[in-house]
Amino acid sequence: MQSRLQSSRYQRLHGLASAVLLTLLLSAPSSFAQQPAGDEAAQQAFNNSCRTCHSAKEGDNRLGPNLNKILGRKAGSLPDYNYSSAMKDAGFIWDEDKLSRFMVKPDEVVSGNKMQPYGGISPDEAAKVVAYLQAAGRR
Repeated sequence: MQSRLQSSRYQRLHGLASAVLLTLLLSAPSSFAQQPAGDEAAQQAFNNSCRTCHSAKEGDNRLGPNLNKILGRKAGSLPDYNYSSAMKDAGFIWDEDKLSRFMVKPDEVVSGNKMQPYGGISPDEAAKVVAYLQAAGRR
């Protein structure tokens, strides 16, 4: 009798542990997938690909213009930066797609821009940089 009781308890405990483990396994990947590029990964992508020439701080222009609040801004419009004539005449507003494409292949978005020799990051890295710039623009 005691053996059946122990077996029954073991089966219930085993079933409960299995259910908990299954729940953790099923919920973990979706929670990771829902997270945008982590703050650290996004900042690292910006640092690796952009920080030498750009800043995300307002007014901090370097070799390239500052990228503070670039999303929603007219291309070539900062008053205190000397843009190429191609960028000044681009005639569009930066959005996520345009900015990502520019980072991947700058000359295909604005032919004759000053960033030509420096552009060319992967689409994945560009997406991380955009995520970083979005977060930095809200601060």
